[in-house]
Amino acid sequence: MRLVASALSVAFVTLTVVSAGIASAETGMPGSYIGVGAAAGLTNGGRGNDDAKFGGTVQGRFAIPQAPVSVRGAVLFGGDATVIAPTLTYDLAIAENTNIYVGAGYSFVTTEGKATQLGNRNAALLTLGAESAISKNFVLFGDLKWAIDAYRRSSNDALSLQAGVGYRF
Repeated sequence: MRLVASALSVAFVTLTVVSAGIASAETGMPGSYIGVGAAAGLTNGGRGNDDAKFGGTVQGRFAIPQAPVSVRGAVLFGGDATVIAPTLTYDLAIAENTNIYVGAGYSFVTTEGKATQLGNRNAALLTLGAESAISKNFVLFGDLKWAIDAYRRSSNDALSLQAGVGYRF
């Protein structure tokens, strides 16, 4: 899992370096949305009840006006419990109607000890993702969520990959 931490650190540094070279004229994707999609746990805690889970997600973005910051929320379901994950992200325009984002939040497991896509206990959370408008009203989104020390009786972290489509408002 330390390898994953190193890889994500490199990704965050790369994001920062890339952002320095992007023209300020890029508009990115404005607005807010709510969407649905798939969520796949990529890790397990190394114990019998810690298996990676596959399920669904309901995710949303509330773009804060005149700021490159968004408040996001995700509900991951389909495991033995549900995850509620609020986050605050920094949004970076990389093309017209396309953003990448990085942020932090917290992963709340509704029933600790039960397996989800993001471990089996509450944990601090980092996220890295992308979103792009495919029409006036619809968005494609995808992200990686990293819950730190997310398993009971284990020091393992949890990774989950989400992808879906959202409705802009």
